[in-house]
Amino acid sequence: MTQPIGPVMLDLEGPRLNSAEKRLLLEPAVGGVILFARNVEDAYQVRKLCSDIRRVRGDLLLAVDQEGGRVQRIKKGLTRLPAMARIGERYVQDPEEGTLLAIDAGWLLGMEMAACGLDISFAPVLDVDSGISSVIGDRSFSSDPHHVAQLGAAFVEGLHQAGMAAVGKHFPGHGGVAADSHVALPVDERSMETIKQRDLVPFERLAPKLDGIMPAHVIYRAFDTRPAGFSPSWLGMLRESLGFKGCIFSDDLSMAGAHEAGEPRGRAAAALAAGCDMLLVCNDRAAALDVIDACQGVANKRPAKLRYGRARPDLDALTALGRWRRTHAKLEAL
Repeated sequence: MTQPIGPVMLDLEGPRLNSAEKRLLLEPAVGGVILFARNVEDAYQVRKLCSDIRRVRGDLLLAVDQEGGRVQRIKKGLTRLPAMARIGERYVQDPEEGTLLAIDAGWLLGMEMAACGLDISFAPVLDVDSGISSVIGDRSFSSDPHHVAQLGAAFVEGLHQAGMAAVGKHFPGHGGVAADSHVALPVDERSMETIKQRDLVPFERLAPKLDGIMPAHVIYRAFDTRPAGFSPSWLGMLRESLGFKGCIFSDDLSMAGAHEAGEPRGRAAAALAAGCDMLLVCNDRAAALDVIDACQGVANKRPAKLRYGRARPDLDALTALGRWRRTHAKLEAL
């Protein structure tokens, strides 16, 4: 039976655990750790770091952003994944080949992350590229919502074949705003009808298949004056209209787009009240400590269900797999 875990996912200072972090990971409100580039030297060091974290707390959910292209934290010792737009271009040339490539890319990503000791990568990106968002851009499969839905579904299938959960982002779509929610609070002024016919298409199609979803720190004024991740209306739609049963992750509560909700503990309370299951608090240790303090006694089973449940593949044995060799060659060629 799955035991509930705390709702806070935090980050680490460097490539090795320090004594203060070991104590922090024992806090019951901490339920997960996300790795950034500063925590990474190569795939083998990540595997050891994950092992060291699990020796402190075996039930933590370990995550990373390993999408491909410019968002790829672990580079040395793993496949250099192309931006997902490259797979989208292949799909336009040959839909069958593009779909199969997306499945294989999801599988390879899942196998490599599992071999490193991680539970999830925050992927796939299901934003539809509108040509105006520099923070999304080629992270998106396509400017066509139906192509994003098709390739996103294929990528999810590949992750599941590798035994890894799939976390789609950024609901209900970050591709229609120019501002970067890391440094500002974007406001999407489009009509609800436009958002439904465009940005929501991939999430509507994939909600039953996804294990996790991350909402955007974006205000969609036609529907709510609150950013999606702090909006009971948006997250209620996700649960009720779209039928999503998995884990809802807040995007990083330290991002500028989250500051609308107040101080760190206020942001945490607002995200939980809106329907988030796990809260990311990164690059701000004081804020993380404040949120941990505010979340004492809070726990949830949904994030715990995303832990990798199979025997992990061996990093050194991946190259012996014909599917890995074929997919590795195709992806690196892109």
